[in-house]
Amino acid sequence: MTHEQSRSLYDRALSVMPGGVNSSVRAIQPYPFFVERGDGGDVIDSDGNKYTDFVMGYGPLLLGHDLPEPVQAAVQRRASEGPMYGAPTEVEVELAEFVARHVPSVEMIRFVNSGTEATVSAVRLARGYTGRDKIVIMEGGYHGAQESTLVEGSGTNTHPSSPGIPDSFAEHTITVPFNDEEAIHEVFEAHGDEIAAVLTEPILGNYGIVHPVEGYHETLRELTEDHGALLIFDEVITGFRVGGLQCAQGKFGVTPDVTTFGKIVGGGFPVGAIGGRAEIIEEFTPAGEVFQSGTFSGHPVTMAAGLETLRYAAENDVYDHVNGLGEQLREGLTDIVADQAPNYTVVGTDSMFKIIFTRDGPGAGDTHCEAGCRQNPDCSRFESCPKNGMDVKQAETERWERLFWPAMKEQGIFLTPNQFESQFVCDAHTEADIEDALEAYKTAL
Repeated sequence: MTHEQSRSLYDRALSVMPGGVNSSVRAIQPYPFFVERGDGGDVIDSDGNKYTDFVMGYGPLLLGHDLPEPVQAAVQRRASEGPMYGAPTEVEVELAEFVARHVPSVEMIRFVNSGTEATVSAVRLARGYTGRDKIVIMEGGYHGAQESTLVEGSGTNTHPSSPGIPDSFAEHTITVPFNDEEAIHEVFEAHGDEIAAVLTEPILGNYGIVHPVEGYHETLRELTEDHGALLIFDEVITGFRVGGLQCAQGKFGVTPDVTTFGKIVGGGFPVGAIGGRAEIIEEFTPAGEVFQSGTFSGHPVTMAAGLETLRYAAENDVYDHVNGLGEQLREGLTDIVADQAPNYTVVGTDSMFKIIFTRDGPGAGDTHCEAGCRQNPDCSRFESCPKNGMDVKQAETERWERLFWPAMKEQGIFLTPNQFESQFVCDAHTEADIEDALEAYKTAL
């Protein structure tokens, strides 16, 4: 492969954009390839190189890069009628009705413009609704670039994880390890009457795809109810990808008070949303007193793309297809890892997947979960498989980034460029794509 055009573009970008990129995760060493266009389940870069794309825009592209005719027609029609209006449109109502009809926790919804904006607004809403200040989050969880959750440390001993955030924000944020029931009980025993909400991803998706152990979400549900706090599920990644139209909360059978959305609910266009019980969501202005507003919120092109994407997925067996390919890929990866790197752990569910380069664990001959770690206590790997974000952080992250990722790229496989973010299958992928990817894994590992 040649990358001269990408290198030239990166050189130009460094002069006008910090780090040459507009999102830090795109800053691949020594420089990123620049995408010219998408093609089904592939992307083609500016030098003409073609890659099977398992990044999928970091999750929004459930259908792939070629939008089906109904989705494309709806987007083009809305765009041709005018960019936006500063007034409501019918399509906002239709998408809100669709989400409320299918997602267990959602009676009402407020659309915003990004996953970060959704979680910022959800935290403000929880504090306004409960009259409390403290938020509990998971160590290693990610909820966008917001001050209340960009923290490091353990328990109440937290501090901002980025310059530019006052210490006072971290003072109101408590962290606990994901899947640690003892830790969350201790936090509520000490601070139960100060906690506005527990904010968690149903499955950690930005730290290696970590499943909950059996009963963990039920424990969160019980503790928040007992102490008058809210349970917020961040389904920006899992929403309408895990569990189909009911999202991860439907798959796990646990209904939160509030859910944040992004990515797929906008059909590949900028979007976020906060949904939940009507009595809580109605605390947003103008119905209530918790301020929330935005010029581009409910943008008609985004609303049309999201609505038609979800309708298409519901009517065309999209989830059966992508979940089947995901299982095929994870099963194949499990066989490869068992043979070539038995310490490593295959993770994922539905159309999400990843290999975590775990350092410790059973050796050759021990069984793996057939299609991704499920935190099965009867599995011989249960004690060594990652239980939280810190476990993933201790994996061989440098090997993943510096050796494995470039080796996969040179074979025409585009993966998320570090050990942490999830990878995704889309409706445009085929069984042949999966088999080609597995052959590339065999070579790269």
